[in-house]
Amino acid sequence: MGLGYVGLPLVIALAEAGIEVVAVDNDVTKVEALRRGESYIADAPASALRAVDDRIEATTQYSALMDVEAILLCVPTPLTPNREPDLSALVGAAAGVAEVLQAGQLVVLESTSYPGTTRDRLVPILEESGMKAGCDFHVAFSPERIDPGRTDHTLRTTPKVVGGLTEAGGARAEELYGRICDEIVRVGSPEAAEMTKLLENIFRSVNIALVNELSILCDRMEIDIWEVVDAAATKPYGFMRFDPGPGMGGHCLPVDPFYLTWKAREYHLATEFIELAGKVNAQMPMYCVARIERALNDVLKPVNATRILLLGMSYKAGVSDVRESPALVVAQQLQKLRADLSYHDPYVADVPELGLSSVELEPALEQAELVVILTAHPGIDHAAIAERAALLLDFRGVARHAAVGPAAPREGP
Repeated sequence: MGLGYVGLPLVIALAEAGIEVVAVDNDVTKVEALRRGESYIADAPASALRAVDDRIEATTQYSALMDVEAILLCVPTPLTPNREPDLSALVGAAAGVAEVLQAGQLVVLESTSYPGTTRDRLVPILEESGMKAGCDFHVAFSPERIDPGRTDHTLRTTPKVVGGLTEAGGARAEELYGRICDEIVRVGSPEAAEMTKLLENIFRSVNIALVNELSILCDRMEIDIWEVVDAAATKPYGFMRFDPGPGMGGHCLPVDPFYLTWKAREYHLATEFIELAGKVNAQMPMYCVARIERALNDVLKPVNATRILLLGMSYKAGVSDVRESPALVVAQQLQKLRADLSYHDPYVADVPELGLSSVELEPALEQAELVVILTAHPGIDHAAIAERAALLLDFRGVARHAAVGPAAPREGP
């Protein structure tokens, strides 16, 4: 259930393993696309989908779940505008499942949430079926570990964490995922599995915040943060490389830590370290805007009416995902400052909320008075751009070794 960035690759992987799959989503356009053999997710190529489409039944009807052995919930778990967990999609999906739930079925939640979600929120809804979890049907939590655009670690090669509500439920989930994953990591409860996913993403969030804060300090001290990171990364132990950037985006890192900070308040604990990391990362797009203003001021230009070309609009290289992308915030703020704004992104054709579409790189580069690298997509020669740009701000460090065009010095983070 749920045919997005997590659900659709999972559908294909299960079908490739020879399993008959019922693919359910309340979005009719996604269901119709699957029926035509069309993929809307880059990590789930249409060729792979068509190769197994005879094993996939795409539908919007919950009734189709009555005949399956396992139900995997891959629905969105975003935050509300007040940065609190929004479990409305999960609650709705669970209620739908409860109406058709059959004895002996396995229900696995893959959607990221706070510890206790599976036991305290999902299970009571499922038990409205009149059956008891752990006795009449099985429940487990197994967090998705999708990293969009990544090819070196796949669904099969990335270890799969599984925590069952009962030993039998965990064993059932392990048997299922063992068909599509090379390694299964069993933990003792759904709560341990839920916390595992949050720890993974909070670890990244905190370390990204640390290096982002250091990049601001290095800017003021006139130290090249990229040179520092490169040097520190040569240490063979005790250091893991994280690179600074314009902020944090995607479906996990900007969201997941707040699930734990919200839950922690129930236990009278303020997770200040985690919240501070979120605050630092959230302020990075505004820091980028301030750097843009400063760079233009140095060459006696205002932001107003200056032709600014943004390179990259997605939240990370090689993907089309713009969810929580810091580039969107930078662009919105520059529009408020009345910049003559354009962007180039080979993965993102349009950004309706900005009223912009991706422009051709060559003519835009010729006209731009300032080029800003926000996402360093593969296939773009950033060094060549640095040589030709009238003025360049590189927030990804991909052009810092390039020769600089004669009109103005290149800036960095």
